[in-house]
Amino acid sequence: MSATGDPSGPPPDSSAVAEVVDLVSALIRFDTSNTGELATTKGEAECARWVIEQLEEVGYTTEYVESGAPGRGNVFARLPGADSSRGALLIHGHLDVVPAEAADWSVHPFSGAVRDGYVWGRGAVDMKDMVGMSLALARQFRREGTVPPRDIVFAFLADEENGGKWGSQWLVEHRPDLFDGITEAVGEVGGFSLTVPRQDGSDRRLYLVETAEKGLGWMRLRAKARAGHGSFLHEDNAVTILARAVARLGTHTFPLVVSDSVAEFLAAVSEESGLEFDPAGPDIEGRLAKLGTISRIIGATLRDTANPTMLSAGYKANVIPQTAEAVVDCRVVPGRQAEFEREVDELIGPDVEREWITKLDSYETTFDGHLVDAMNAAVLAHDPNGRTVPYMLSGGTDAKAFAKLGIRCFGFAPLRLPPELDFTALFHGVDERVPVESLEFGTRVLEHFLLHS
Repeated sequence: MSATGDPSGPPPDSSAVAEVVDLVSALIRFDTSNTGELATTKGEAECARWVIEQLEEVGYTTEYVESGAPGRGNVFARLPGADSSRGALLIHGHLDVVPAEAADWSVHPFSGAVRDGYVWGRGAVDMKDMVGMSLALARQFRREGTVPPRDIVFAFLADEENGGKWGSQWLVEHRPDLFDGITEAVGEVGGFSLTVPRQDGSDRRLYLVETAEKGLGWMRLRAKARAGHGSFLHEDNAVTILARAVARLGTHTFPLVVSDSVAEFLAAVSEESGLEFDPAGPDIEGRLAKLGTISRIIGATLRDTANPTMLSAGYKANVIPQTAEAVVDCRVVPGRQAEFEREVDELIGPDVEREWITKLDSYETTFDGHLVDAMNAAVLAHDPNGRTVPYMLSGGTDAKAFAKLGIRCFGFAPLRLPPELDFTALFHGVDERVPVESLEFGTRVLEHFLLHS
């Protein structure tokens, strides 16, 4: 019977749904800005210890681990399942966020403000929404004595926004025992809805499950030449050499490559919408644009990318420097690493050195099996108009680290989104926010999934 006494009414919200907004708001209020530098990154330990308080309050035994440096806090908690002989399921989320300039925002980025139907703040979608949903359900399960089908390991991690060097990558290398018995993992940047028009005039919500990630590499380019006076004729100039190389690389179009995950996504969208997405066609980018803002991600998964992001040279206006450097953000389609590096070397030429600052492999798994079936069933239980489809993420997540241990990884942080919301622009963007209704929906879907995984 419903709270109003109407037996046909909706059941009352679970405790997880009731508290998820407050938990996400509280998480955002911890400024866990990750600058990429140990000396200036802050807040992770304080946030991690708060997470511990929330877990231990309901009876969990937790383990706090600092991953290679003071303050890089990680939290682990295990919920025993009915069949502990089955491989355990890892539910992981990162506590760090990218920095934010408060002057650019409509609200303070670390206020966790709840207004106009949204929870606002840095991390609202990347990824304190999923952290809050996971924490709410972990608390509910323990409080109510819920026994899931298999062991669930909840992990709240540091340093994802810097490639996991002082987080998941360090943990996998130095504390693999934390992941003993885990066979599958679920994390961020998947499970959100994309509304597409159908041929009959109706709409269909596709819920994108991440089954693949491009490789992530941050590359430093360096040119060296003779230093000299800025007033002289000087053909051997490190700045000029580097600038030419950066321009060639930054404007280069790498060849189109369609992985299995991308091909399945395009086939599903074609089936629903009636639009043709032929990757070999002359205007695949133009056709993808019809999907709206998600085309930013999908288009980037069709090719390798190498985007210059940082330049450094010189120390005085009238001195030609001996060295000039640039940093390039490289994202590589699965199976393309060797060919990508060969093309880069041709583009930058023999006078420019390159080295990897960070180099993380690509990842791809298939869209099948019991866990995928459980995701689809969970979505359909709460959105009969939904359909789960695989896709490739153009960025990277902590899944890159866990895949090294043979763990099968997916991105599934379910959110039913308003079709007009430019969701992809919110990742690392100004006025990052997540709809309250999406959080509540996602918590219900995630609960169903975990109870049937």
